[in-house]
Amino acid sequence: MECIFCKVANKEIPAKVVFENERLIAFHDLFPQAPTHVLVIPKAHFNTLNHVPPEQAPLLGELMSTATHIAKELGIDESGYRVVMNCNADGGQSVYHIHLHLLGGRHLAWPPG
Repeated sequence: MECIFCKVANKEIPAKVVFENERLIAFHDLFPQAPTHVLVIPKAHFNTLNHVPPEQAPLLGELMSTATHIAKELGIDESGYRVVMNCNADGGQSVYHIHLHLLGGRHLAWPPG
């Protein structure tokens, strides 16, 4: 498989890991868009959010709860942070393995840009 996130999950590519359990891994983004920019991914491969079957809903919840845990661990929970999940090209997805972006460490204006 040529998925870069699967390679990170399988330890074939090094990453600056901040969290890992048997289902998820979280690591710092190589091209951060904020002072704190962590990607939280499931180890199981799903191309997009559209490909996650309903019975995997607990995994999606775990992605969110892990993001809040990491925000607290990194000290951005009180000042604030953003959690983003993109789906397909028009939604801004560039790596086709579902993942959350945890962004913080500065004021995040809306709309971005």
